[in-house]
Formats: sequence, structure tokens, C-alpha cells
Amino acid sequence: MQQLAPIALFVFNRPEHTRRTLKFLKQNLLADESRLFIFSDGAKTDQQGESVDQVRDIISSVEGFKSVEIIYRKTNFGLANSIIDGVSMLTEKYGKVIVFEDDLISSTFTLRYFNDALKRYENEERVMHIGAYMYPHQNKNLPQTFFYRAASSWGWATWGRAWKHFEPDIDKIISQFDSSKRYRFSIDGTMNFWKQVREFKRGKNNSWAIRWYASIFLKGGLTLNPSSSLINNIGHDGTGIHSGKNNIYDAQISNQAVAEFPTEVSENIEAFMAIKHFLKHRKGNLVQRIFRFVREKF
Repeated sequence: MQQLAPIALFVFNRPEHTRRTLKFLKQNLLADESRLFIFSDGAKTDQQGESVDQVRDIISSVEGFKSVEIIYRKTNFGLANSIIDGVSMLTEKYGKVIVFEDDLISSTFTLRYFNDALKRYENEERVMHIGAYMYPHQNKNLPQTFFYRAASSWGWATWGRAWKHFEPDIDKIISQFDSSKRYRFSIDGTMNFWKQVREFKRGKNNSWAIRWYASIFLKGGLTLNPSSSLINNIGHDGTGIHSGKNNIYDAQISNQAVAEFPTEVSENIEAFMAIKHFLKHRKGNLVQRIFRFVREKF
């Protein structure tokens, strides 16, 4: 019988987002057979204390899983340190992990997808990350799942064999990039991934995700992704650590189980081009950009 991967859920100070994330996660097939570990970060300021307490009240009575263990942070770890610590802890103990943050609505079939893929590719060294979110691209002819170079942090899974290659040192990461790698890393210049690396170096962000993607990229690794998203991020309402208000990345969650997985471990060029096209045009024309700016601002 397959040993299901433990689920790591990282929460902080957003009670309603947490409540919705748990509601949909509990409705997943395999939820009642899965171990859930909730990492609750501590407040950074006195003003955050009340909302952190509200979140902790919600998670204190979670049911619907094989087991629930809550790790209360006595101080504020910050999202990056909390995730790095939690993922390291669970991959060391269980060899694999499924990761959720507190603003992710999932399909009924998300946990099944993760566990099936973790089992299928557990010995494929080049497969380092399984993502469940997919951009709202327009290509309806892609296979159900495919390999791609970049790693999405909105619902993902990995193995201890891959996570051991996570490089937290930004200077070591930067030293391994030349102009050609920077271009490919940024999806042929259509996404601001290299900008995120530079901003981390300058202390403008504290992203664990950009360092994880860079670690995968530099190892020649690939990520598995669904062509129809199994996750939607509800955190783009101004409440997220690294996200402002926008709906550019809103995805329609698939209500179909994933049954097809690629046999060849190589990047799907058609999928890459579909994602590249979406990223290049995601902000629309000038009028659309102005309208979105006004809407998000006011």
C-alpha cells in the first residue's frame, strides 16, 4: 500500500483565508488518509497578535485528516524560514512532502495528483518538483500533465532527494548564472524571475521560492505541472507577503482527476510556448494596464 505524503500547511495571520484553504483541503480525496502538519508563525508586531490568535483558534479544532499536528512558532520566523524549516523537517522524516500556504483553494483531486506523481517519479532524479497551479493559458491541446523548467510555489510537492539540493545562499546562486542562463531562467525574458533574485540580494524580498526554482534550474531539474490548474490563489487581495491586488493569475480549478503523466522526462516545448505567450501578454495593452492600476489602487 502506498505511503501517502505528509501535508505541510503554513499559516500566519489571515483567518478567513486559512478557513477557506482548510475547507477545500479537507474535501480532497485522500485527506482522511493523510497526515496534516500545520506550521503557525508567531506575530511580528503587537498589532498582529489578535489575527494570529484567530488563526490559531481555527486550526486548534481541525478534523478530517488521519492526524493533525500543529507546530506553534513562539516567535516570528517569517514565511521563508518557516517553509524551509518545515519542508526540511518533513522530508527528512518521511522522504517527501506536499506543501500548502494559507491562501490556496484546491481541487478535490489535488492530493491524489500529488501522491500519484510522487510515487511515479520518486526515482527520477531530474524530476525535482511537482506543481499544482497552472497559469490561465489559452492552449487547450496540451496533455493533462507536462514537464516545465520553472517551479510554482502555489501548492507543490517534492522529495528529500530533491530538496537536499536547495541552495539558500544567494551569492552561490548568482555566481552560477551567465547571461544565457539568466535569459532561459526568466522564460526567455518574459518573467521577472531574475529581478526577484537581484531583489533578494538587495534585501527587497525574502523569497524562498525564487531560490528553490534557481536551485532546480541550476541542477538541470524539471517540474511536473497540470495543464488545467488544480489550485487557485486567493491571496491576491493585498493580504499576501509578496502579492498585491490583482487578478492576472486567477485560474479556473479543474474538476477532473489527473490520469495521464508523461513518460519522457523532458521539457514540453508546446507547454513552454503556451506559458511564455501568457506571461508575455499577461498585463494586456496600455488601456487594460491603466484600468487594472486604477481598480487595484482604489
